Amino acid sequence: MSSPICENGGSSKPVKKNAVLVDGVYLNGPIMDSKAGERFVEEAFPIIMEEAIRKATDVNEKVCEWQPPEELKQCLDLDLREGGEAPQQILKRCKDVIKYSVKTGHPRFFNQLYAGMDHYSLVARFITEAINPSVYTFEVSPTFVMIEEVILKKMIECVGWEGGDGIFSPGGSVSNMYAVNLARYKHCPSIKDEGLSGMPRLVMFTSEECHYSIGKAAAFLGIGTKNVYVVPADERGKMIPEELEKQVQRAVKEGAVPFIVCATAGTTVLGAFDPLEKIADICQKHGLWFHVDASWGGGALMSNKHRHLLNGIQRADSVAWNPHKMLMAGIQCCAFLVKDKTGLFEKCHSSQASYLFQQDKFYDVSYDTGDKSIQCSRRADAFKFWLMWKAVGTRGLEDRVNRALALARYLAEEIKKKEGFRLILEPEYANVCFWYIPPSLRNLPDGPEFWKKLHQVAPVIKERMMKKGSMMVGYQPHRDKVNFFRQIIISPQVSREDMDFVLQEIEALGKDL
Repeated sequence: MSSPICENGGSSKPVKKNAVLVDGVYLNGPIMDSKAGERFVEEAFPIIMEEAIRKATDVNEKVCEWQPPEELKQCLDLDLREGGEAPQQILKRCKDVIKYSVKTGHPRFFNQLYAGMDHYSLVARFITEAINPSVYTFEVSPTFVMIEEVILKKMIECVGWEGGDGIFSPGGSVSNMYAVNLARYKHCPSIKDEGLSGMPRLVMFTSEECHYSIGKAAAFLGIGTKNVYVVPADERGKMIPEELEKQVQRAVKEGAVPFIVCATAGTTVLGAFDPLEKIADICQKHGLWFHVDASWGGGALMSNKHRHLLNGIQRADSVAWNPHKMLMAGIQCCAFLVKDKTGLFEKCHSSQASYLFQQDKFYDVSYDTGDKSIQCSRRADAFKFWLMWKAVGTRGLEDRVNRALALARYLAEEIKKKEGFRLILEPEYANVCFWYIPPSLRNLPDGPEFWKKLHQVAPVIKERMMKKGSMMVGYQPHRDKVNFFRQIIISPQVSREDMDFVLQEIEALGKDL
């Protein structure tokens, strides 16, 4: 029997006899209706399947449903209120969020260094979201600790090391920060306890084409952006080794202490690969930590045809590699790997929290890997990559890389043949960079007026394509070049016909400019 009682915040819900009252709250069992929650999930999944999977990957659907920020606020009704909404209204909210989101799995989404939808990885994400694990100890995350260990070992083999260590991080930017922090600790172990006050002026080196996270790492870790010596790159975007040598010698003459070189395998804009062997020689000569940011280009390690792009990576001390990019493991999936086998991660980051990492547990505590991370809670990102790799195999991953680079080569050749298009450089990877020159500019000489007007073309075409929802291709200025398109090719759902469509659509959207 039960009786309605209203003393609990005005609630008229029945309260069981003998319920305990604490701070005005009746503790009479769960207050969440699990059955209603399960019904909601069951009703939400068909919406996800239809709107976020089927339609979002259908070439005949829009890539995006553009709305300006103020209008979008109204479409989504973002305000939060005192009372909750009915399940059907919440389902509508789900539909609206999907509708107005960019469909990054669409075959004509070429905007970023990630694209497409791998369904095995997607299911892995469903599982981890439902289980909600945190990968710091074996006791709370046994399966995912084991999976991460296996996938890291396999990736280390791909790099070419005989053993090593690693961890999955929340992004390539954090992986690069890990590299700088470990390199600094290796050079100055006392910094962990004594801090920066007694340190010499440390200097790090990277290319002018590096990812911006290198500078952010220097700022975040207290090294200072002025102590990041930027090495010139050649016309293809590759670090010039001779200029690196000059910069190292300059730092030494200034009385500074060089400690790390950050090379890039797959630059963000041009897709360039630094000459790793020559850079490794300089690092070896001067006793510098050699880090390779292969967040984008690491996928080429899966291809026997293209892994030569990363020749010399086996000589690196650390590598950042994001399987969520070329290999489509789903954001986020980012590995940071080190050649060191002496426990450098733990030495640098461990704080030995006694409420997590007790040494008298009933199992092998070497599987409690969380103390080597700078995080506490950590997502089971390795599972996405592992399940996908299990499903398609190494050959399947290699085929994806080979096909993406073949499509990039096809697009580059079509650009060279098509009037009004100008290829900026032959693609080395999956980045295809080009200008579209509308008819009104084709008879102008390549002088200041031409370049000024051409600079305005790509932004207008980008606006038009997004408002139409037909596709998404990125653009940017770069070094001495005015705005140009940068097409990124990744997804195995992309066809040759999609490459043709890109050129036709850009021409259709920009021929009146």
